[in-house]
Amino acid sequence: MLEHDRPVTRAWVLHPDLKTDHSRRAAGPALEEGVSLAAALPDLQVVGADIVRLPKIHPGKLFGKGKIAELKTVFETNKVELVLIDGPVTPVQQRNLEKEWGVKLLDRTGLILEIFSDRARTSEGVLQVEMAALSYQRTRLVRAWTHLERQRGGLGFVGGPGETQIEADRRAIDEQLGRLRRQLAKVVKTRELHRASRAKVPFPIVALVGYTNAGKSTLFNRLTGAEVFAKDMLFATLDPTMRKIVLPTGDEVIMSDTVGFISDLPTELVAAFRATLEEVLDADLIVHVRDISHEQSEEQSQDVMTILQSLGVAEEAPLIEVWNKIDQLSPEDHDAMVTQAARTDDLFAVSAITGEGMDALLAAIPDKLKDPRTEESIHLSFADGRKRAWLFDAGIVTNEEQTETGYDLTVFWTALQRERFARL
Repeated sequence: MLEHDRPVTRAWVLHPDLKTDHSRRAAGPALEEGVSLAAALPDLQVVGADIVRLPKIHPGKLFGKGKIAELKTVFETNKVELVLIDGPVTPVQQRNLEKEWGVKLLDRTGLILEIFSDRARTSEGVLQVEMAALSYQRTRLVRAWTHLERQRGGLGFVGGPGETQIEADRRAIDEQLGRLRRQLAKVVKTRELHRASRAKVPFPIVALVGYTNAGKSTLFNRLTGAEVFAKDMLFATLDPTMRKIVLPTGDEVIMSDTVGFISDLPTELVAAFRATLEEVLDADLIVHVRDISHEQSEEQSQDVMTILQSLGVAEEAPLIEVWNKIDQLSPEDHDAMVTQAARTDDLFAVSAITGEGMDALLAAIPDKLKDPRTEESIHLSFADGRKRAWLFDAGIVTNEEQTETGYDLTVFWTALQRERFARL
């Protein structure tokens, strides 16, 4: 991991662009995202960035000999200490390129892990990042022990000290992963208890989701009056935050700000942060925040929806789409977006910075949360005081009569409220 107390490191970003790559993402914006990822670390200074066109990937060194020599000259001239490759790099390619260029190298996965390590604050976040980093390092042990690879053991052993050292390191990492999993299991259990306790609260949960740097935390702060860290950078906030707010209608809801999504999120982190992202599954309403000023807003939106589906969020789940950052559009585009949003159901054009469009968004939330209600009669014993209190707190009791064995109540509730009541 990078040391955060050392002087600023001079870095160069490379985005490999395969001619056979049919990705939706243009190379230019993809390079900009790579640079933004690098800029998210406080101790890195990005001194240059390039798109490297590749007719094919070279298995051993990723790039061809001529390009490697050309880049080496560039790195030496600019005194580059760290090369960030915005894409996957195998352990062998990483080792060979570091040897050729005389610099440290990180691929996209390694860089995102560095950012998450720098930003995680809660105990669960720290444990998840550490587990993801160890899983990543485990695949790269071959790079760490190249000085032992040519040493051969005696007595006819096939392996040598290098292989022994790698196996020892792998075993140590596996043991550490086991310890972390046990610690995380305790933290996750605590989170589940908190989640269960929230289910007992009659207030609906509204989850903000979106691509990283779409402005979720700024919108969260505007809606709740909280002071969650918000900055124009990727992954400004990692840990989920929840606040209760009172809507203009008087309805109370719990607002949740979640970690931002990103394309090609490392598989280690997808698995590690699944528990955090599963907060979205408990939401009564999902608010999908988009940076409408970004030239690849549509592609980012598709990435978010893909991740939501992978988490198990149903397609019919209540969802509102918010086009944020309209203050950054030209007057013509601004007016066009506002007009389009006004004509489209469940779509709102807003600026979390200026507050434009917020009134319409706030007014729509309670309407979206009001599912069809049905009237039912239920009986509670005198021992069910907590359940009775929950029903009255939710404001869904229309009639109550006391009997010899308890209470007969008439409730007017939604299917979701019935489900939550059953879990009490």
